[in-house]
Amino acid sequence: MERAVKYDVIFFDVDDTLMDFDLSEKNALDKAFREFGWPEGMTDYEAAYREINKGLWRELEQGGITLAELGVERFKRLFAAHELSGDAEAFNRLYLANLGQEVHLLPGAVDVCSRLADCRLAIITNGFAEVQTSRIRLSPLQDAFEQIIISQEAGFQKPDQRIFDYAFSRLALTDKKKVLMVGDSLTSDIQGGHNYGIDTCWYNPHGKENHLGITPTYEIRDLTNLLGVVGSSVEKIIHI
Repeated sequence: MERAVKYDVIFFDVDDTLMDFDLSEKNALDKAFREFGWPEGMTDYEAAYREINKGLWRELEQGGITLAELGVERFKRLFAAHELSGDAEAFNRLYLANLGQEVHLLPGAVDVCSRLADCRLAIITNGFAEVQTSRIRLSPLQDAFEQIIISQEAGFQKPDQRIFDYAFSRLALTDKKKVLMVGDSLTSDIQGGHNYGIDTCWYNPHGKENHLGITPTYEIRDLTNLLGVVGSSVEKIIHI
């Protein structure tokens, strides 16, 4: 007897959910440093960059900075902190161009999307439109999604409820009970989905502790576990 499908629509995050952003970022940043004439840049400045960038993305989620400002500001702060003489805007453009060419899918991403082909699949991602569009287009997942919702184009970023309004409008959705948000970020994907009133699935492959008081509907360690979530007909499951 075939099991009922609990969700008709699956929203996926991209970075660290379907694609390995850490590797993409490392490669793109290293190329940018080298092309700017700083071959030791990754060794000398990576830790500082990551800390600055992480703080600015938190600020973006809270609405304190725009994405365009974030892109340049992170390098302005990095250059100032290390007394580097460089054009932050030019460096950011180069970094983003490199990042758009980095496609590293996480294990199970293609298989899961293929096996969920009977559902309506869509992307909701925070980030730069040119980068995310390029990476998805260059990947084996280029035809997997009905819509690709990118915060820069939508005008709002997760966890802002308005990006979910935008996504629901683009897909002509009305029933929140049949929609699931899948992502790795508690503060962005899970909080955003929860605030909007849709079920959420936290992809947590490394078993991170959740100290934020943000409770996902489901938590999975492996992307393939999502198939059981979508196919479950009654109970909500934690730690598939």
